[in-house]
Amino acid sequence: MKILLIEPYFGGSHQVWAEGYQRFSEHQVTLLTLPAQFWKWRMQGGAVTLARLFNELVNERHFQPDLILASDMFDLSTFRALTRQHTLNVPIALYFHESQLTYPQNKRQSHGWRYAFTNYVSALAADQVFFNSSYHLTAFFDNLPRMLKHFADFNELETVDLLREKSSRLALGLDLRRFDAYKRANLEDENQPPLLLWNHRWEEEKNPRGLFEVLYRLMDEGVDFRIAITGENVRQAPKEFEQARDKLGERVVQFGYVDSFADYARLLWQADYVISTARQEFFGGAVSEAIYCGCIPILPKRLNYPNVVPSVVHGSCLYPKDKGLYYLLRRHLAGELQVDTALLQTHISQFDWSVMAPRYDRSFEELVQKFCKN
Repeated sequence: MKILLIEPYFGGSHQVWAEGYQRFSEHQVTLLTLPAQFWKWRMQGGAVTLARLFNELVNERHFQPDLILASDMFDLSTFRALTRQHTLNVPIALYFHESQLTYPQNKRQSHGWRYAFTNYVSALAADQVFFNSSYHLTAFFDNLPRMLKHFADFNELETVDLLREKSSRLALGLDLRRFDAYKRANLEDENQPPLLLWNHRWEEEKNPRGLFEVLYRLMDEGVDFRIAITGENVRQAPKEFEQARDKLGERVVQFGYVDSFADYARLLWQADYVISTARQEFFGGAVSEAIYCGCIPILPKRLNYPNVVPSVVHGSCLYPKDKGLYYLLRRHLAGELQVDTALLQTHISQFDWSVMAPRYDRSFEELVQKFCKN
């Protein structure tokens, strides 16, 4: 089967996901992408460019896919309208990595319902909709009626149930086994203080201030630890990060994005704990990779995080409120809590592409069969 995977924002986790499925699928997966920049313009105008590129692909190379798999960051309804002569008989699946319905808006992003509405009409235009986690699916349908009721009339609330009927969870596939080659015995680190890892984008919804406040408190109390602050810096002047580097001093063993995958993988295997303070996270891919590499997770008891770790360790790995991070981490650093990292690794391995690619393949095969029958 020939699958065309359309990724309007080809970078970061989106790129890793697209290339991962292309590599591990039993089907022929062709990528049609745009660079990962100007996300608002991708949502508004990306469909026009992608439609042109797709029509050229069909007309000039005579490429005709059996199925189109599109990521969420563009207007699928516009794409389908502009390619109707070639996509009328092709089923299209829409995959939500994130959705603007529940994405927190800061002062720089006060755009109301504009991009959430794009997500909505894209879902309407799709033959089937997939969400990367059950949490994400539930949050989307909890908030969709609220958005529609915001408008003056003709709210089309009946479409909520129609969309729900063609929506399901298809977990994020992760190439976890690629980390295996970089595992090594950390004999030189035996006498080192515990290494904490924070591996998130440097954005407000990841709540870095919540992390730094806890680290400052632990430092003032004389608690020994090291910290690796990684992740992509998407802001021009992240003052709180620069302040943290100065204040934490020699405790900081890594500051900023790690360009080399090999170096990043080694860092994950070296770290003892992976911490999240996020207020928004639709799956938790970076945390999942760290867990696979033996990190004990210290995560908020919200978003998708309760699904990332087995329920038996929720009490040791999840904190209920923001203030709970200090108390849970303090207990771990004092040696009061023990967590079976092998159990954690086994749990997170269910998201490896060796497991997930066959599930993707089967889901898309079923969609094509259903589409052909109709």
